[in-house]
Amino acid sequence: MTKTLEEIKSRALDELRNLNDLNEIEAWRVGYLGRKGTVTQLLRGLSSLPIEERREAGAAANNLKSLLEQALAEKQESLRKAELDKLVQQSRLDVTLPGHHVQVGRLHPTTKILREACAVFVAMGFEVVEGPEVEWDYYNFEALNIPRNHPARDMWATLWIDYQNEAGERPMLLRTHTSPMQIRFMEKRQPPIRVVMPGKVYRHEATDATHESMFYQIEGLAVDKGISMAHLKGTLYEFARRLFGRDRKVRFRCDYFPFVEPGVDMAIDCFICQGKGCRVCGDEGWIEILGAGMVHPDVLRRVNYDPDVYTGFAFGMGLERIPMLKYGIDDIRLFYSNDLRFLEQF
Repeated sequence: MTKTLEEIKSRALDELRNLNDLNEIEAWRVGYLGRKGTVTQLLRGLSSLPIEERREAGAAANNLKSLLEQALAEKQESLRKAELDKLVQQSRLDVTLPGHHVQVGRLHPTTKILREACAVFVAMGFEVVEGPEVEWDYYNFEALNIPRNHPARDMWATLWIDYQNEAGERPMLLRTHTSPMQIRFMEKRQPPIRVVMPGKVYRHEATDATHESMFYQIEGLAVDKGISMAHLKGTLYEFARRLFGRDRKVRFRCDYFPFVEPGVDMAIDCFICQGKGCRVCGDEGWIEILGAGMVHPDVLRRVNYDPDVYTGFAFGMGLERIPMLKYGIDDIRLFYSNDLRFLEQF
């Protein structure tokens, strides 16, 4: 019996030593230590031996089983470590290789100009606020001195929301300008007020090189005792100089907006031709950039401001027009076409 155990031990260890695959090792384990394995069968056959031999043979067989189990565990661990080392070597980073170029993002030209414009007004003491893009007819038109059936409503190609009130009216819309925030802000705050309101606006119109159905506006409002047209002109003149250059000249001309009286449009001298006339300015030497005026007394009354005590000015501009002028962009649709060839220039 002892000779048999020694032969099994020698053969089993030699076989295990030459195995280099986990599947082969599992087959070896089943062949020697499994339910029908060689060592297991020997242990089961001990009951047929005489009592004198059974004790010695049993101890030797159990020692063999323990030895083979320990050798199996060491072999499995050795193979796992070798496999792990192989994976580490395959995934190791070679620091001597050149690195991969990381594409760095940048601000959209509209966002860039929006931040620059807001920063100019913040430096002059204005506060930046935002409001809802889905608006009520009251705030978008009625409260801004544009009642129903007023011809001024034709200036805005409105996108109405498919919602009806009890009277069968559709009072909800996508705001056509950022001016509704003037009313919303004045309803909640008492003068003095100095605020700019940037955001998206929407128009139901065909798109072309100068028109989009969605674009940005920035609106400004100042209300206090003693506010005059001189304050409006000084504020906008400083804005133009900071955004377009210290040498800019500014021109104000009368214009009409329902919620201001008097109303003006503001233009700057063309920074391409220095006012001499070119393709950008239409040979006029001036480029219109915004509309403005003194807040209409009726608008102040709607928010319970006494127009005999308080006066104010307001202004608004299409934000895309500024980078179009500043960078010589000839088509507003480029801003939202997601063309990286265009966007990467800024």
